[in-house]
Parts: sequence; C-alpha cells; structure tokens
Amino acid sequence: MTVRIYRGRDCTLHDLGAAHPESPDRLYAINDQLIASGLEMTCEHADAKPVAKQQLYLAHDKTYIDNLFARTPTDTVEWLDDETGMMSSTLSAISYAAGAVCDAVDWVMAGQDRQAFCMVRPPGHHAEKNQAMGFCFINNVALAARYALTHYPLQLQRVAIVDFDVHHGNGTEHIIEGDERILLCSSFEHPLYPYRDNDKASPNTVAIPLPPGATGEQFRQAIEGWFRAIREFQPGLIIVSAGFDGHAEDPMAHLRLTEDDYKWVSHALRRLADECCDGRIVSSLEGGYDLSALGRSVVAHLKGLGGDANETGGA
Repeated sequence: MTVRIYRGRDCTLHDLGAAHPESPDRLYAINDQLIASGLEMTCEHADAKPVAKQQLYLAHDKTYIDNLFARTPTDTVEWLDDETGMMSSTLSAISYAAGAVCDAVDWVMAGQDRQAFCMVRPPGHHAEKNQAMGFCFINNVALAARYALTHYPLQLQRVAIVDFDVHHGNGTEHIIEGDERILLCSSFEHPLYPYRDNDKASPNTVAIPLPPGATGEQFRQAIEGWFRAIREFQPGLIIVSAGFDGHAEDPMAHLRLTEDDYKWVSHALRRLADECCDGRIVSSLEGGYDLSALGRSVVAHLKGLGGDANETGGA
C-alpha cells in the first residue's frame, strides 16, 4: 500500500469543549482504528509543516486571512458564527491542517502511483473566500487545488475535487466557481446545513443532492455521473473532501451509508486516478462525528485508496 498519512502536530489542540462535536477525539478515534486494523503499520506516515501564510491567499481573500491571523484569542473562545469558534490553539491547528494538504500535493506530484490522506482538523469545505463557517476556517481542498495548479503548471492543467461529505461543500464551490481548471463533483443530503440554493451550481460543478434516508445503493447509483465527468475532464490530480458523516450511525444527518460504501467510492476514485493522473490522489478529512463509525470509515477509505477491491465496484 502506497498511501501516506499526513498529520499536523497541533491539530488535536483546537478544542471548543466536550459538547462540541468537532473535537480532538475524532483524530484519536481514527488512530485507534488504524492500529486495530493493522494500517498503522502498512501506511507511510509524515508530519506536516505549518502553511506559509501567503499560500492561503490562493484560496481566500487577503483581508480575511489577515484578520483571522490577527484575532487569535488567548484565554477565551471567540465565536465567528454559532458553531465555529477560535481558541488559543486554533490558528496553529488550521495552519498545520492547511500545511498538510500542501505537503501532500508536493509528495504525490513528486512521483507516480501515490495517494495521500491528510488526517487533520478542523475541517475546511464550508469555509468560503472571506468567511469561516460550519466548523471550518481554511478551505483545505480548494487550497490544495490552487496550490497544485500554481506550483506545478507544467505537470497540471486541470484538477478534480470530489466531496462526499454529507453536507454541501458550499465554501469549495464558492472558491472554485468559474475556474475552468477545476472540476468539483459533490454529493450531499438535501435539505441540510448549510441550506444553500443548490439549483444554481456553477458550470464546473457536478452536484448530486440526496434525499434524507438515502441508502448506499442510491448513493452509488447517483454518483455514477461523477466518473463520466472526471474521465471527460482528464485531471492531472484528484483531491478528495473525505467526510464520513453520511454514515448510518452518524448523528449529524440522515443518510444510510456504511463503511463498504466509502470503500467502494474510494476504490472507484483510485481506479479513475490510475486512468487519468498516474494514480495521484490527495484526500483530506472533513466531517464524521460518530467516533466508532468515523474510525472504521477512514480505514475503509484508506483501503479503497490503496487498491483493495473487496466489496467495491463502479467507475
């Protein structure tokens, strides 16, 4: 297995209290399942560097980033919206999370048949150009896409982003809207947070809303259109917003996905990457709030990315 796991040193320090679902326990639960499954021994591992502040301007307005870096509280939580708060270690956590996706891009672009998973938090796909929301501050996948296109112009002309988090990645769509170099393929439960108008997707977006209660079979059938679109687009890199809150055991939504569904879609994306872009995939953790289901689903995701075809199909 060639999957490399990137971790950010301070990603467990961002802590908004025991009642907040986006907690450090999420990373601890994944670690436990990696050890129990044996993947801790078979995957490669790397420590991310914190992102250089100027790199964040690739995905976000300069004023927003400058204000974010200037407002870090010391001994209180400063709430940017009802569920997105900053405490003393938040800025370091988001810097390492963003640094992880940039480091992962560098690694996968340095060779062939390379897949990376960024086991970082806080998540990112709700963060818009100039706004934090939905637990998210920096849009890690949009940053990864722009970073790749900026730093590897001779190797890359197009990048595909795939988002299977149960919530609509409004921030990613907002940032990449109209950028013909980037194709966004997303699925999400609808209606559900962030309750945005999904009938106005930009031309470079393939959006698949799913009804509450949708099963894994419905999910698999619905996203077949992604695979056709990605083949036609022929990206040089696939980036994944890997959210696992569509799992049947997750309390944040109402889809009925299982680990097999996450393994299936991950392996399908691996097969597409083998066809289109020398196997290059960068995946970054988004949602997933039932700790046991999250850990098991990440294991399934990594097995699918690594080429394990059991219980998989599609693409």
